[in-house]
Amino acid sequence: MTQDEINKAEWENPANWTKGSKLMCIYFSQKDSRTWVPKRMPWMGSTINLGKPAGVAWLMGFLVGIPALIIFSMLLSLK
Repeated sequence: MTQDEINKAEWENPANWTKGSKLMCIYFSQKDSRTWVPKRMPWMGSTINLGKPAGVAWLMGFLVGIPALIIFSMLLSLK
């Protein structure tokens, strides 16, 4: 089985997605080699694979980096 086939099988496995709304799904698969994967509704874009360390780093970057940029820009505007 190739890595592309593994990625496809992992993406199609409902156990790798959070239950609930298809709009607010979280994807977690350590076997899938991709950090960014299409959402369950692919026309909505991509989501992060939190089963990969790079996916967790992206999430932390969003959670810490964006507020830090906002605070930094506010501090610069005070001068």
